Amino acid sequence: MSKRVAGPEIERLIQLLAKVPGLGPRSARRAALHLIKKKEQLLGPLADAMAEAVQKVRVCSTCGNVDTVDPCSVCSDQRRDGSVIMVVEDVADLWALERASAMNARYHVLGGTLSPLDGIGPDQLNIKGLITRIAEGGVKEVILAVNATVEGQTTAHYLTDQLSGFDVKVTRLAHGVPVGGELDYLDEGTLAAALKSRTAF
Repeated sequence: MSKRVAGPEIERLIQLLAKVPGLGPRSARRAALHLIKKKEQLLGPLADAMAEAVQKVRVCSTCGNVDTVDPCSVCSDQRRDGSVIMVVEDVADLWALERASAMNARYHVLGGTLSPLDGIGPDQLNIKGLITRIAEGGVKEVILAVNATVEGQTTAHYLTDQLSGFDVKVTRLAHGVPVGGELDYLDEGTLAAALKSRTAF
């Protein structure tokens, strides 16, 4: 049985930090100790920011993004092209695409992928919201920016079927060799996808 080396409040902080993706028990201990050592500069402001986030963070009723306003900053940005909706699995994917600054489109967060083995069907995802947005008109293209996993591709095929009755172009992200990638280090599935999706040079 391991001995307790700190009070219950610190142990609770460590346990909660260990639940953050990318942090295990040891990393959580190091992070907690660092926060405690920098109590004035980090722990206090972090606690204030988290309390404020609990009060103010909302899920956008239009696209499913998280923000402190509803509709979110992306949906209320008039400079965005409302005729293009990029469908993503999760908010993290939306933020990743925004960091790339490659498109000025609007988004729709599904909240996951279809996974019958895990009991996740169409009703557990934000698919009806997407259909409603497209039915309102003005959308010309839907980009399926889902992961290249079995569940992601299953979801993409399902969405393609659901959108077949609308006058919208449905596209997906290219799959294959990443920028800066070396062929020798790529797996067979990535190479096969790159060959199938080859384009004119």
